Amino acid sequence: MGKRNAQRKNIAMFDSDDDDNSSESSSSTLKSDRMSLYGNEEVLPVKDSLLEQALDALFEKRGATREKALAAIIEAFNSQLQDEFVEKNFATLLHQCLNCIKKGSSKEIVLASHAIGLLASTVGCGDNAREILEESMTPISQALKSGSEPTKTISLLECLAIITFVGGNEPAETERSMQIMWQLVRPKMGSNVVAIKPSTTIITAVVSSWAFLLTSMDGWTTDPKEWQESISYFSSLLDKDDRLLRIAAGEALALIFEMGNLEKFAEVSVEGNKSFMHIQGLKSKIVNQVRDLASEAGGKGSNKKDLSSQRNLFKDVLEFFEYDYCPETSSKIGVDSLQTSTWSQLIQLNFFKHFLGGGFVKHMQDNDLLHDVFGFTPKKKNLQGVEHQISSNEKRMFRSPNSVMNKARTQFLNKQRMLAKDRNVGHFVHGGEEEG
Repeated sequence: MGKRNAQRKNIAMFDSDDDDNSSESSSSTLKSDRMSLYGNEEVLPVKDSLLEQALDALFEKRGATREKALAAIIEAFNSQLQDEFVEKNFATLLHQCLNCIKKGSSKEIVLASHAIGLLASTVGCGDNAREILEESMTPISQALKSGSEPTKTISLLECLAIITFVGGNEPAETERSMQIMWQLVRPKMGSNVVAIKPSTTIITAVVSSWAFLLTSMDGWTTDPKEWQESISYFSSLLDKDDRLLRIAAGEALALIFEMGNLEKFAEVSVEGNKSFMHIQGLKSKIVNQVRDLASEAGGKGSNKKDLSSQRNLFKDVLEFFEYDYCPETSSKIGVDSLQTSTWSQLIQLNFFKHFLGGGFVKHMQDNDLLHDVFGFTPKKKNLQGVEHQISSNEKRMFRSPNSVMNKARTQFLNKQRMLAKDRNVGHFVHGGEEEG
């Protein structure tokens, strides 16, 4: 009884009389609650205590209480890496968030989806990440089919992208998630399938999430005709009115060209020269579309920021198509800089930046998963305590799209996952089988 009373006392801080509070207001309320409850205590114990209270609150029947608790969990995971809390509470947090997706309101599903994505980003590659993917696949798929409310759908898509990127061991698992995304915008018609036209924002999210997962693929086993349909679809999106949608489609096409898949389709096609001519015609059409978008004049009522982003993006895409030159970017991470020089890296960076929001820099500094993905070592992580500066030639060799090191990076996560599967209580299991 004493333990339950303590839980009730902890949960009380998450109760709210206003069921319609946004996650933002919930988050600010939590900050003031934290000040009144804990005064000037050290930050780390406060956050640990707050997370324990939030986890207890996820068991409550009242939706508003769970929403407030989820907002607190997201805030805590964004502000610092919660390794110890996750180690103790991984399964409980995962399954309570999944319950929120199965039974909660749209707002609760949005928050729970984000929390699961943060959980996967925190645990990194291994058995826990795989469990997140396996346990979440069905609830997320069902939630995506249950309605087209944009905010909910977008959060579920981003969650699916993150947990697949981190937890998928095999190409088939990544392809499965990409197919689920694809079905939202290009459903295969059948007797019990009702076509619902997705909103522009949902299509944009699908394209971005799909492209993000494509960056982790070493190869592709899908029928070349399906690839051609995909590329034709992305080409059609370049003609749409929404600039953010055009940008997402442009990045996806640049990635496909970077991976060399357009030429591969023609090579493996049984139609031979006819298919090759079709592919070259499609490529020529896309290049012309990109050239037009790179110099679009805008028009009455144009959003200048979106117009500028579009022009810059498609100038980069055009330069890549014509001269095989990828845009180089540099992002400030504390005292360090994170560089990208391929479309694959840029798409991964933008996706993680968007998903982690205000927590991106902190995760880039402390999260080993992101260090592995981007080949990034913060100066404070250098074990010798010496800052290692690589030469411009070394950078060029490392970041060249054709370098062995760069190609190997896309396979890094899969190798880490395979090692995790073969590891048992700190020892490698011989003979290729795991002990039960």
